[in-house]
Amino acid sequence: MSLFVTKLLSLFVHPLSLGMLLVGTGIVVGNWWRRSGMALLVGGVLVLWVASAPLVSDWLRGRLEGQHPPTRVDSLPSAEAAVVLGGGVSPPRPPRIHPDLNDAADRVWHAARLYHAGKVPLVIASGGTQPWKRPDAREAPATNVLLQDWGVPGDAILLESKSANTYENATRTAELLDRRGLNCVLLVTSALHMPRALAVFRSAGIKAVPAPTDVQVGDRNYTVLDVLPDAGALAGSTAAIREYVGYLVYDWRGWIDGPAGSPNARDATARCSPSASAPVR
Repeated sequence: MSLFVTKLLSLFVHPLSLGMLLVGTGIVVGNWWRRSGMALLVGGVLVLWVASAPLVSDWLRGRLEGQHPPTRVDSLPSAEAAVVLGGGVSPPRPPRIHPDLNDAADRVWHAARLYHAGKVPLVIASGGTQPWKRPDAREAPATNVLLQDWGVPGDAILLESKSANTYENATRTAELLDRRGLNCVLLVTSALHMPRALAVFRSAGIKAVPAPTDVQVGDRNYTVLDVLPDAGALAGSTAAIREYVGYLVYDWRGWIDGPAGSPNARDATARCSPSASAPVR
């Protein structure tokens, strides 16, 4: 199945697409079968409402982010490299002349933070673009610009700019690491994305230790207003559902070994620390 078809089909599990499909189908069907049409229409509205409720959105995201809570930099082991996944920055497009940061740009800053803390001597920026987009839209070169702006030397950065999804992030990074005789890395990505990313990287044979960032759900007191629709909550629910479904699809395609993707975080950390050496500053 092509990547384009996969992306297209994935839209039908997004709450907005699914809800609108049910509503639209309900309106059409209601012209002939009133009850069936009304049931579809109500179902579509419920899908949109539930997914748009901050209470539901936070619960969906929190279950993913809670699997790998943020760790203080000084508590992380040293490693041979930090691998920062794309998704946090876009290449400059006219009239912009600099990379454009989005909500996940914490990934790039966290990778720079790990380097400056002496945890890694090398940062690998992994991220290409979709096959149907322009070649100059690759993320890794834009990440490279930001890393250097934030003080990481150019000779301490490697680029993996051919991957189009998380599976390719892992397999292409594994090839790059093999060529350099490296294997132990700190994996930097959003906490929401970490469960799937970590499972795939470990299944690719990489000793990866989670270094999550970009945590979206924080402690808060909920009120009755948090069951009312909110556009931001809908976006959060969509991102979480994409991760849940993505994990199941990756497991079905054989890209994840075992129910949890191989060794747990504690085992990987224990094996990583003795063999890695961070630069002395």
